[in-house]
Amino acid sequence: MTIIGAAALPVGKWQTPPDAAVQVLEHEVLARLVLQAAAEAGIEKGDIQGMTFAQPRPYTAQKYFATFMAHYLRLPCAGNISEVLGNGMTGGFAFEHAANDILLGRSKVSLALGVNFETAVTAREHMMSSMRAVGDVDFQAPFGITPIAWYAMDATRYIHDHGSSREELATVAVKNRRHAELNPLAQFRTPITLDDVLAQPMIVEPLGLFEVPPRSDGAVCLVLAEEEVARSLGKPYVRVRGRGFYHEGAHQISEVPNDMTALAAARTAGRQAYEDAKIAPTDIDLAEIYAPCTIVEVLAGEALGLTPTGRGARYAAEGRTSLGGDIPICTSGGLTSRGHPAYITPLYSFVEAFEQLRGTASERQVSGAELALTSAELGNYNAALVHILEGVH
Repeated sequence: MTIIGAAALPVGKWQTPPDAAVQVLEHEVLARLVLQAAAEAGIEKGDIQGMTFAQPRPYTAQKYFATFMAHYLRLPCAGNISEVLGNGMTGGFAFEHAANDILLGRSKVSLALGVNFETAVTAREHMMSSMRAVGDVDFQAPFGITPIAWYAMDATRYIHDHGSSREELATVAVKNRRHAELNPLAQFRTPITLDDVLAQPMIVEPLGLFEVPPRSDGAVCLVLAEEEVARSLGKPYVRVRGRGFYHEGAHQISEVPNDMTALAAARTAGRQAYEDAKIAPTDIDLAEIYAPCTIVEVLAGEALGLTPTGRGARYAAEGRTSLGGDIPICTSGGLTSRGHPAYITPLYSFVEAFEQLRGTASERQVSGAELALTSAELGNYNAALVHILEGVH
């Protein structure tokens, strides 16, 4: 199974408020990307036999979005038309479902795509929705705990257990911004320093404004195909070489005592993916990790075997996870700088890996990149989805 084409909207603020005279409509934005991705892949629109959408945000006016898009594109499909939802893993599940259509023989060419608009929604409405996603709606939500709060608890524990510091963690944000400066899809591209990061208002101690994700709009379309189709096009493509998934049976914050910084689901899913691909973590050339906050990038990198346990933050501070370092992580700029349109964030990770493995990442190109890892999470990494991707030239 392969990726043969991709198109993405630069991450930013695209959503228009309900009373705006001119509206930016999700289906129009996404339709343009479908045509763009198909053209880049070298296929005709009629070659597409399936479409799996990351379900749009509940703020999206158009319901039954997938079937509406099939109509808008005038695109009959014999394979599949559907929407999927799974918190931060939504985009990853869209990719999985589109891939499975191909692996099951239902389609030779399928799309994994989606649009996430949320920036014109009031902060109050967005936060009320976020709090109801955290933990138990009857027990934890009434106390106002937010997703950033659980990551902040992870950060505090990590600093205590491993002799790290807020300054060390903050270097992840500086590194990601440096990468984002080179990425035309990134939401924030203005250079920042460590002093800039440390000077920002605290969101939830010890995480400040530049160490947490922004609210973001975005849209992505990926073209997946059987390898026979990919070879017939005579162009570089990306092969899916390994996959791993694990859900630990806990929702966001569990009342069952555990090692809160181990990210057990990521360790298990990563191990599955490496075994499936028949490689070791040391074979990976770059990684696009789903990491809403600086601490998450550190913990996930350790759980996936990319950095040693307890030393991920130090690796970032030493430049070892930067471009040109031992293992470049989040060359796109990551969620803190590339942006975080949550339901499709994993699709942007595939876009970055696709460009890197085809050698088209321009100034942020990882020299000689052959193998890339992507990950997606389902809330505090109580579930993880990991893919190993390989460039074919």
